[in-house]
Amino acid sequence: MALKQAVFLITFLTLTHGQQQALLDYLERRLLAIEDRISVWHDQTNRYATELRDFKQQIVGVLENVEKERETLRSDMENVNTRVDRMEREMDYLETQHPAPPCVEVDDKLVEQQVTKVKEKNKGKYEKLTDCRDMISSIKAMKIVKRIGGPIGLWTKDPVAESDKVYVFNSSHGHVIYEFATIRELTSSLGLTRARKIKLPFPWAGSGHTIYDGYAYYIKEGQEFQVIKFDLKNESVVDSAVFPSEEQVPVYGLSPQTYIDLAADEEGLWAIYATKENEKNICLAKMDPKTLDIEQMWDTPCPRENAESAFVICGTVYVVYNTKLPSRSRVQCVFDVSDMVTSEDAPLVYFPKRYGSHSSLKYNPNEKQIYAWDDGYQILYKLSMKQKLDV
Repeated sequence: MALKQAVFLITFLTLTHGQQQALLDYLERRLLAIEDRISVWHDQTNRYATELRDFKQQIVGVLENVEKERETLRSDMENVNTRVDRMEREMDYLETQHPAPPCVEVDDKLVEQQVTKVKEKNKGKYEKLTDCRDMISSIKAMKIVKRIGGPIGLWTKDPVAESDKVYVFNSSHGHVIYEFATIRELTSSLGLTRARKIKLPFPWAGSGHTIYDGYAYYIKEGQEFQVIKFDLKNESVVDSAVFPSEEQVPVYGLSPQTYIDLAADEEGLWAIYATKENEKNICLAKMDPKTLDIEQMWDTPCPRENAESAFVICGTVYVVYNTKLPSRSRVQCVFDVSDMVTSEDAPLVYFPKRYGSHSSLKYNPNEKQIYAWDDGYQILYKLSMKQKLDV
């Protein structure tokens, strides 16, 4: 830098006076131009900073207003949900107090014949095999275990055998049962990769199968509704029987793939079904798990319309229906073979929020839990129980 200054000074001294003055004038003009540009830059920087500060203040104000409106909207939605829940409870109460009259007029003579027929069918008193007197009080807890497979299927555990194994029937038809050693193994499995595959000699149909005392009881696919008893250990068919009911229809209005729903409880094995003879309501039958014989049959007052699925506890069938809200299901009708519980006595049990529709509900009497299949999700419902009252 010092060298450049020295060279400039020597060069400047060698110039004539006129040349020196012209050079000074040029340098002065350049400096003034630089100063003007610096001043303009400074003014623009101040203006941009002011505009940015004003814009920031505007954004902060807008965000504060948006947050206030969001809180107001959230409060309004909570109030609406509260009012909807209150209205739904009031509607449920009114429905129980004032049931809707039938939409179709039926001839009195026909009604009398039907009532007589039902009485004949149900006149034999059911002889209980156990002293079980439990009934549902409420759903205590819900646990989402896994999501495997499609919207239709079932998973369950053997309620008699002392084993932690769980079994999966994936889809509404197939010929392979998937066996997991524990629920933990099911949850840690990538899909069905860790399962033992049990191939059945005949494919199944629907989602009404069950596991009981080391055997798989399932409905064979075909025109005849045949119950197959399959030994899970030896992987062989032990027995089979055609279900003694003609012109069957889907047992649940919202699960058209299921014609017979096999259920197990403290009393043994049951079959939930429906026929054209009594097309509007669901029927119940007690089965002998050893011989597959039908021991007794009942016509229940529970309608098929809007029914999703059902399960049996201590000889009482609980039918689960949809409500108007798409995320709610509830037990709306019960039928006790011992006449100790009626729909009026039973509590109104709502299932927690669900994903789609229950294609199967399998009760485990040892655990007091329901193994549910809901749109591909495997769910456990923990039940609170109370005692039935004598009538």
